[in-house]
Amino acid sequence: MSNLEARKEIRKQLQTALAACEDKKAVETRILELDPVDSGLTDYFLITSATNERQAIAIADEIELRLKHEYGMYPNSVEGRRQGEWILLDYVDFVVHVFQTEKRAFYDIERLRKSARPLTPDEFDAELKRDLSEKTRAARTQAKPVVVAAKKKAVAKKAAKVTSKVPGKKPKETGKKTRTTAKKTKKTPSGAAKKMAVKKVVKKAAKKVPAKKITKKAPVKKAVKKVVKKPAKKIVAKKPLKKAAKKRR
Repeated sequence: MSNLEARKEIRKQLQTALAACEDKKAVETRILELDPVDSGLTDYFLITSATNERQAIAIADEIELRLKHEYGMYPNSVEGRRQGEWILLDYVDFVVHVFQTEKRAFYDIERLRKSARPLTPDEFDAELKRDLSEKTRAARTQAKPVVVAAKKKAVAKKAAKVTSKVPGKKPKETGKKTRTTAKKTKKTPSGAAKKMAVKKVVKKAAKKVPAKKITKKAPVKKAVKKVVKKPAKKIVAKKPLKKAAKKRR
């Protein structure tokens, strides 16, 4: 978060505290914007007054409750709640002082901080609104060129579509090719078209010529290819009766 955004966030938190003071009927509420020399202490003082002890405690409690619910903020330290004469809520970036009327006149913090710039709640709200309007104006000026360029592009695209639909008018020449709805005139066939026509004629002629019959050759068995070099010997079986006759002799 930048310093400007952080400052605006602190101002919104202070505005919430101012609203809490107004709801609890606080008196003579002021904001002191401290000098940069005192910025090590805090940036702002919120000073308000109450007519009695009970009202002072109620104002301090309302400020603490709203800042906790809306921003998740808790005071770094709280002092003087029991007495209710001078209650101090330290939120680091700003400090809230809730006085009873007599004690505020006695301590007179505004006089001690002469270098600080005092602001009423109305002046503070006006400055906050001005800062927010400047922020939105800056954001719009940054986004304006992009929006204008997008609108110009959309208008040019729409104009191109309209001119392409009108017969007899040529579309404006742009980087991209545009399609026209005008009827195409017949042109003499180019070299590629002639080749295609010749191929079609050749295919028609080939269909009329009868195709040659292809006969399949019977597969030759591997066993037939083998050549037997020597004829097999004839085996003659001897008769067993002749052997028996030889033995008798």
